[in-house]
Amino acid sequence: MSIGRTQWITIATVALASGVLTLAAGYVVGRFNARPAAPKPFAPPAMSAIPNSPFGREVAMGRAIFDDPGANAHAFVGNDLKCSNCHLGEGRVAYSAPMWGAYVSYPQYRAKNGHVNTFAERLQGCFKYSMNGKAPPLGDPVLVALESYAYFLANGAPVGTKLPGQGFLKLSRPPLPPDYVRGQDVYTANCALCHGFDGKGQAARGAVLFPPVWGPRSYNWGAGMADINNAAGFIKANMPLGKGGTLTDQQAWDVAAFIDSQPRPQDPRFTGDVGETRRKFHDTANSMYGRSANGTLLGQGQPTNVK
Repeated sequence: MSIGRTQWITIATVALASGVLTLAAGYVVGRFNARPAAPKPFAPPAMSAIPNSPFGREVAMGRAIFDDPGANAHAFVGNDLKCSNCHLGEGRVAYSAPMWGAYVSYPQYRAKNGHVNTFAERLQGCFKYSMNGKAPPLGDPVLVALESYAYFLANGAPVGTKLPGQGFLKLSRPPLPPDYVRGQDVYTANCALCHGFDGKGQAARGAVLFPPVWGPRSYNWGAGMADINNAAGFIKANMPLGKGGTLTDQQAWDVAAFIDSQPRPQDPRFTGDVGETRRKFHDTANSMYGRSANGTLLGQGQPTNVK
């Protein structure tokens, strides 16, 4: 049977319409099914790019301080921690408060001390709280070297822009409130091998291999890691070491609550009264300071700077 010109036009029109509908349907399905790729974190320069110059030598000194402040900035350190315990991979690793993300974020206002901080002031706070030591004076060679190192790592990063991987991973509140007992189980199964069942870390021949996460040689109550939300985000992204992302969000919150419900050095801002210090500096759901855990009033009777 022969097909007339009009019938050919009808068939072609239907086929064309069908193809358009198919393409449209595919576009819609693809649009709703496709998952946009997560933005890649900023990539800092390789260490081999440190220049052979006076500035490069300052960068190298900052790197050495960062890797071992107890040896290279001893006068300002009061515990067994290193900068690289929280800022992993020499300050390069995303979601462990990398230095390339911190450097381009300052100056900025911080509620912690109620004014706009320079990056150097932020470094001072690390020594005072996380290192449980004392702040180097502004302009001190230790601060200049660390600033130079952070500047080098941030080479090419946009200033004042929220970068993927900056700071710690932000976790939503878990389905269940963070729990001490569940957290203790997570710690025993996943953390104690490195950090010790007593939380005091591990050392060999005088060198700290794994840092203490509570006790007199760990960070004090003023440190950012003493806030459960910060600890949970860090743990989720990075712990156990080399197995970041393997704990559930609930496990990360629970173990962070357990760790941050242990005795540690006093907040340097201590007013002489634990309750008052809590009201002034720790009145959030994320701080256990001034609360009781496992029969201990946290912050009570704990020493200030151990140096």
